[in-house]
Amino acid sequence: MTTADENGLWLIRDCFMNKLKHLIRVEPVLDFITFIQPEDKETIRRTAKEKGDISAAELLLQTIVNKPHSDGWLREFVTALESAGCKHAAKYVDPSELPPPSLEATNDYCTRLIELLAPDLVENMNAKDVAFRCYTLNILTQEDNEKITAEVTNSGNTSGARLLLRRIVQTEAGWFSNFLEVLRFCKHEDLAEQLTGVNISEPEEGQTVEEDGKLGVLVADQEPVVNEEQSEQDNSISLDNEKSLNNSLAGNDSNPEESTGDESGNLESDLYSADAEAKGNERLSENEDVSPDQRSQADATDEVGAKSTGFPELDIHLRHYQMEVALPALEGKNIIICLPTGSGKTRVAVYITREHLVKMKAKETPGKVVVLVNKVPLVEQHYRTEFGKFLKHLYKVEKVSGDSQLKISFSDVVKKTDILICTAQILENSLSKANKEDEEGVLLSDFSLMIIDECHHTQKAGVYNSIMTRYINQKMKNIRLRKENKNEMPLPQILGLTASPGVGGAKKQSKAEEHILKICANLDAYKIMTVQRNAEELGEKVKEPYKTFAIAEERREDPFGDVIKRIMQEIHRHCTMHPSSDPGTQNYEQWAVQKEKTAAKEENQRDRVCAEHLRKYNDTLQLNDTIRMADAFDYVKNFYKEVERKKFQPDEETGAEREISETDRFLFNLFRDNQKELEELSRKPEYENEKLAQLRKTILEQFTRKGEARGIIFTKTRQSAIALHQWIKDNDKFDEVGVKANYLIGAGHNSIVKPMTPAEQRDVIEKFRTGEINLIVATTVAEEGLDIKQCNIVIRYGLVTNEIAMVQARGRARADESTYALVAQEGTGVVERESVNSFRETMMNKAIAKVQKLPQAEYMKKILGFQMQSIVEKKVQAKKKQQKVLHEDPSKLKFLCKGCNRLVCSGENIEVIEDSHHVNVTEAFKELFVVRENKSLQKRLLDYQVNGEIECKHCTQTWGTMMLHRGVECPCLGIRHFVVVHSDKDTKTYNKWNELKTKFTSFDYVEHVSLADSSSDDD
Repeated sequence: MTTADENGLWLIRDCFMNKLKHLIRVEPVLDFITFIQPEDKETIRRTAKEKGDISAAELLLQTIVNKPHSDGWLREFVTALESAGCKHAAKYVDPSELPPPSLEATNDYCTRLIELLAPDLVENMNAKDVAFRCYTLNILTQEDNEKITAEVTNSGNTSGARLLLRRIVQTEAGWFSNFLEVLRFCKHEDLAEQLTGVNISEPEEGQTVEEDGKLGVLVADQEPVVNEEQSEQDNSISLDNEKSLNNSLAGNDSNPEESTGDESGNLESDLYSADAEAKGNERLSENEDVSPDQRSQADATDEVGAKSTGFPELDIHLRHYQMEVALPALEGKNIIICLPTGSGKTRVAVYITREHLVKMKAKETPGKVVVLVNKVPLVEQHYRTEFGKFLKHLYKVEKVSGDSQLKISFSDVVKKTDILICTAQILENSLSKANKEDEEGVLLSDFSLMIIDECHHTQKAGVYNSIMTRYINQKMKNIRLRKENKNEMPLPQILGLTASPGVGGAKKQSKAEEHILKICANLDAYKIMTVQRNAEELGEKVKEPYKTFAIAEERREDPFGDVIKRIMQEIHRHCTMHPSSDPGTQNYEQWAVQKEKTAAKEENQRDRVCAEHLRKYNDTLQLNDTIRMADAFDYVKNFYKEVERKKFQPDEETGAEREISETDRFLFNLFRDNQKELEELSRKPEYENEKLAQLRKTILEQFTRKGEARGIIFTKTRQSAIALHQWIKDNDKFDEVGVKANYLIGAGHNSIVKPMTPAEQRDVIEKFRTGEINLIVATTVAEEGLDIKQCNIVIRYGLVTNEIAMVQARGRARADESTYALVAQEGTGVVERESVNSFRETMMNKAIAKVQKLPQAEYMKKILGFQMQSIVEKKVQAKKKQQKVLHEDPSKLKFLCKGCNRLVCSGENIEVIEDSHHVNVTEAFKELFVVRENKSLQKRLLDYQVNGEIECKHCTQTWGTMMLHRGVECPCLGIRHFVVVHSDKDTKTYNKWNELKTKFTSFDYVEHVSLADSSSDDD
């Protein structure tokens, strides 16, 4: 037997036999031991069942002491104790890990406190809740938690509480402060108060109390050992807290307010923040209603901190189901958290962020967190309602998006903040700069935690996937560096958040599982986390809404639509077109778009203009099927009003008459000839859209039935959202039942409808929150991410996309007794598509469950396989592109106006700002366009400002926007407004600049300003 084995045997037999038999949990320990014979194990297990753990543990120890064992048994026994959760016992067996007597003295008295107050604890403690929270803080093992829960279920709370107390005192020293925090978290403040205020007036045997209140113990014949060594122990109570405990145990009623320095007199150590919390701070749980008194009390805490940050100091408490999904992330693992909309995913992320930064600080390693979102409004939302609200008083929290007005570069913002919330594209742009060794760039290694909101978008060519591709590449490189014993680049921990990862269009269960695995691979996730143990609590928090269908009959007569179709037929005949699809459908739209592109390339102005007008009429038919005929008529009428301004009225600057083509005149007169009939038909209610009647009935039913109803109507287009809002305003019946509506649309500029600014979006959502608005008509912008609470009615108005959108939209119905309604027209296939989405949702849940059940080794192997496949595929694609694309000389390219085919400029006149904005700042170009004010475009971005649209002087075709970059006016061109003529005379149209494989010159700001100044001096 080795010396270590002999020493261990001596410790068990002669020193700690009595202590150890109270600390060992026999059943799990036996599972890890191989040096004891099977028949001896069986005897010990039988003793545990018949006489209990203490007798069984004594028999186990006697078996170890009395029977011979092979070398190395001690190390195996220590490992078995640690693996079974008996780390405290393991320290008494391992000679190198013996705890100092001072620490044991403190631990013994904490145990004594529990014994003294056991009657009150057993009677008043919610054993199930306390056990789970202890498990999340690693005070109890998972097996302990399960056994206590089973005991509560089978024998009642009292029996479960007794088992919990027996287990808790067996835990490694340092458990007491955590246990106090658990009691407070579970709303047992009175029990925690009793434990911190207990007064033991008479010292027990072996205890000495010195004059200053410090506690010591007598070991053999030694002098009292004072517990000042304790600060050196990793899992012990802090020295200051230990002094407080000792004073309490010794009967010293010192006033905490009289203490100085860091000695606050409080027993508990701060588990959550780097700084001490303000006294009286209200702790607000996720999504719980807070009374005005509570809120004012919370707002009053630490006035200095609140004034300096704009946020009160609030603590974060997670529900059991939230803590369940957070656990692997708290251990530093990459995970995806999949929780329903409204269940508090972001709050979990805030909690993980704080714990992460606390741990990084404890390691004396700089921690930095980046929160990535895919929509500009989410930057402000996450800052205001979550990360700023809960963490601003502790850390430097900043937000950056295209809507920001920060005057410093992104890399400087990163350096100066602890937590950064930004749109993913901004980070991707900065990572690209770093790749080109630009000083303005940032690296993934600059961050220690990266949170990806709505992470189901981490696939294909999405910006999230671009960022994670960089991550995976570096991960593979790190593996090689590790093998070569070289320094690796540190990578951030990844936390993905989603309500629904979807199935990626899968039709088979195996393909759905593959989709989930690919999402996990793209995010390098150790696990995808869903609620399992606490599903009942989640169900109480996020209730499934009642689902209903309101199906309208097909229109018997549609004279308005018939007139529109008749006009379209005349246009077909005018330019001898033969569409492959029926007017009013999505397929017809695609056909018209392709016709317009082909005609532009062929410089066929007649067909190009006809295709453009046919698209507008097709839009009108679709609007006629969605909203009122009057709204559809207004849409086409406003289009021709703009045509008249651009082509039939004199030039605004010169007053000269414009050239009007035969096709322009034909199309304009065709509308004019039918305008009156269309207007008259649009006013006849008997021909109105039946879907509107169903929508009206649904809204009135819901708002009549529910006392304080709040709802969202999802519709497909911005035009329909605005028109439905107007329809509600024009209907007195809605006003009678208390409907107060507004619309919510996106902030992009690709529509003829004026977009909403982020400020306008926030204003609508805030009014909805306060009740000033109780019905929002929204496009899909409100489906995902935006914080819209208190909603109990969700209506999808003829809009069905995929299973992710369905889950997101349905999740908006968060209030009790909510309703999810689908309003659609018979024969459109909407109900069938909704059924398919429901089937896919079930398929998705099964796929997630199957992936979660995979053995970890098999799961990691599959993940690695998909990651390597992705890398290989991207390399092959890049190689093919490189071989296929020969960058064309920009000077060989000619840009023609799409509207009139006049030459606009050569490619050599175009320069690029920030790798994305294509500008032409030549003097000759300025003579070819006019700037038209467009207030909806006026916005300030990080490094430039958009002021208005630029139009062709000759035909009024839009070319792009006027951009103010560092004080310089730069006409910024949209390539979709031009026809590009290549050197081989081939003409093409493009939707995006990156489709044109040409490298343009970078914009030289200094040179441009110098030339402009020189020209000004000459003048």
